[in-house]
Amino acid sequence: MALSKAKSKVPMDRLNKYLAHAGVGSRRHCESLIRAGRVSIDGEVVTDLATRVAPEQEVHLDGEPVHAEKFVYWLVNKPRGYLCTNHDPAGRPLAIDIVPHISQRVYTVGRLDEDSEGLLLLTNDGELANRLMHPRYGVEKSYLALVAGIPSPEDLRKLLEGVYLAEGHVKARYVKRLRKQGDSTWLRIVLAEGKNREIRRMLAKLGHKVLRLRRIAIGTVDIGSLQPRKSRLLTPRELKALQKLAAKVP
Repeated sequence: MALSKAKSKVPMDRLNKYLAHAGVGSRRHCESLIRAGRVSIDGEVVTDLATRVAPEQEVHLDGEPVHAEKFVYWLVNKPRGYLCTNHDPAGRPLAIDIVPHISQRVYTVGRLDEDSEGLLLLTNDGELANRLMHPRYGVEKSYLALVAGIPSPEDLRKLLEGVYLAEGHVKARYVKRLRKQGDSTWLRIVLAEGKNREIRRMLAKLGHKVLRLRRIAIGTVDIGSLQPRKSRLLTPRELKALQKLAAKVP
């Protein structure tokens, strides 16, 4: 029986991807389960990692049925003090704590550090998440940053031209000075890369500490009036726009 040649004309997922979407674990972990002979399709044990699964086929792990989860896409307004991880040994609050009503196992699309706030996407669609955050696809992320001091036009030019961090040369796609707040300044910054604490580190190079950092948009999806610690489903229009961005060939 050629398991990888299912009868359905519906696009088929690789077995490890199917298992991961069902919440079994990461794709790498699922690959180890397949190699160990613990997975079967339509009653036949499968060890070939190239095997694909059609919707009408029955998948079992250790004799128990496995059902792929429906993809879900949630927008969350993360407050400061929350972590973008699914587990913290210290018991600190997590972004996923904001959405306990979601039955699917979801992950954050990219990360905001503990001191940052704003828009997060939570989904179990790993492929879309990867494309939205991978630098090669150039999906823009928009931020508001309150920085110490008053960045000069030269500082803003350097952000656009780029500065050197440990990972190499990084730069903003767009920077605009919005308004002063006492001895500090609000900036709007757009990135298309998303390295760890990139905005904080870029501005530190220029002598301006980031006092607050809030992500307000990913692509065309804007946080709007969503309040901190609140969540909502992406609209079909928002999801379609993100999928279109993620489908662009670099």
